[in-house]
Amino acid sequence: MNRVSRFFWFCSGAHLSTLEKHSTEHNKYIGIGATIFFTGLFAALSGGYAMYFVFKGGDFAGLFALFFGLIWGLAIFNMDRYIVSSINKNASSNKQILQATPRILLAIMIGIVISRPLELKIFDKEIKERLKFSYLNGQRAKIDTLNKSFDKKYTIELTKLNDLKSQRDSLAKAIKNDRQKLNYEIFGNKTTETSGVMGYGPFAKRKEAELKQREQNLDTLTADIRQLEKFVDGRKQFDGLMTEKLFTSKQLDSLSNIAGFADRNWALGQLSFNPDGSKDFNTSLAVTFIGLLFVFFECLPVFVKLMSARGSYDHAVENSEAVQNHLSDKDRDFEISVADQIQETRIQTTVAKKIEQLHHND
Repeated sequence: MNRVSRFFWFCSGAHLSTLEKHSTEHNKYIGIGATIFFTGLFAALSGGYAMYFVFKGGDFAGLFALFFGLIWGLAIFNMDRYIVSSINKNASSNKQILQATPRILLAIMIGIVISRPLELKIFDKEIKERLKFSYLNGQRAKIDTLNKSFDKKYTIELTKLNDLKSQRDSLAKAIKNDRQKLNYEIFGNKTTETSGVMGYGPFAKRKEAELKQREQNLDTLTADIRQLEKFVDGRKQFDGLMTEKLFTSKQLDSLSNIAGFADRNWALGQLSFNPDGSKDFNTSLAVTFIGLLFVFFECLPVFVKLMSARGSYDHAVENSEAVQNHLSDKDRDFEISVADQIQETRIQTTVAKKIEQLHHND
């Protein structure tokens, strides 16, 4: 038998020298062993990928990920091998099911653990987009919170600033209208408020003087607004509002690329929902079925072992165990017999010494 077959027999946890004698059982245990091996391989890839994000950015991130992935894969491989090999096919069906129940539960847990990092890789593009959306909303919420806090802190100054701006806008609009009326008066345009006589007369001069005074008031008002705006901007700079801005596309790309395992895992969970909070059934089903696929793959060796009928290999193992138990019973009886003889000899020796001592005293 070639080395590949023997390797998969080893993976299945079978007794190699016994299995070699029963050719009808070879393919079954090759299939069980191959499933266990590839489960361990997937576990190594999954663990390595997860650990890569833990050490991402470090000098030895790849080395740590490779080392941990190898250890994790071997651990899962060994556990799966034990789970399958510990099911006794020589027991009754009910006892086999009872033996397999905790093992199936453990296999389900292993399947879930294995599938999660691989799901992160499968939905990598969608996860990055959801992270960008989350980071942008988070930054927007942060800016809104800072603005609300600033508005509450400087309510008096902001109210005064808004009032001054309203006065400035109203005064500027009035000056513009009066300047137009003055031009109509000078150039002789007849309206309900002008004489219609062309020339720069006393009325026009008086209007011109009033406009100049109002423009001076506007200049003073504008200077007060600038001074107050300078104060407000200084306070914003001090409180950090001026440095907080919405992320650009380049910044969002960078943040999503360096996101850690926890953030990516959270984003994967959020893929089941649309940005507006409604359920996204298509993506949810895709994530669920991929997870179930790995769970089923992990449980498959146990199911195969349970569903398969007792074969010649199982009978051979049962006979071998019976012989071992019989020999063990004989060895145990022999050891007990020897122990009893030793104890009896000790008692006889003790009694003889006591009798000799009594005769000596007499």
